[in-house]
Amino acid sequence: MTSNSAEIDREKRFAIETGVSATIAALVEPVIEELGFRLVRILVSGRNGTTVQIMAERPGAKIDVDDCARISRRISPLMDAHDPLPGEYHLEVSTPGIDRPLVRLADFDDWQGYEAKIEMKELIDGRKRFRGLIEGTNEGEVVITVALEDFSEPQTIGLPTALIKSAKLAMTEELIKAALSGQAAP
Repeated sequence: MTSNSAEIDREKRFAIETGVSATIAALVEPVIEELGFRLVRILVSGRNGTTVQIMAERPGAKIDVDDCARISRRISPLMDAHDPLPGEYHLEVSTPGIDRPLVRLADFDDWQGYEAKIEMKELIDGRKRFRGLIEGTNEGEVVITVALEDFSEPQTIGLPTALIKSAKLAMTEELIKAALSGQAAP
């Protein structure tokens, strides 16, 4: 990936990562890409003191424990040198898993046809949570087909990415079957 396309990819990530998570993402993403992987998400939590979870994937292929260890070995000295967090923390490198988070617009295009759970930062038509079939993206919105109370048939709606708090694939029988057959990778 060229630096120009990497910059475009970063711009397509919606505001899931903010504050220190965004700082860490900017620090580690070039190294992860250099190793042939793609950054999925950075999550800083209070688990076990402080934990920095770096979630990565290999486009078009599986990532294994050795890959996670290789990423960790390259990221750890970088984190130590730049010290983006005060105090001690645990570094955890993992894969997205089957019910992976969706953090880039491209994720919603890649996972069309699968169900997603999306939580909004604020109410949209009286609700914050939506579960529906991913139809892709359109002009900065995630397009999904959902069941709505006032309609007898599912409706296709657009959810503004600026208002998405979190999103992930829903664990469905279809997703599990696709993952077991090796077809659930974009």
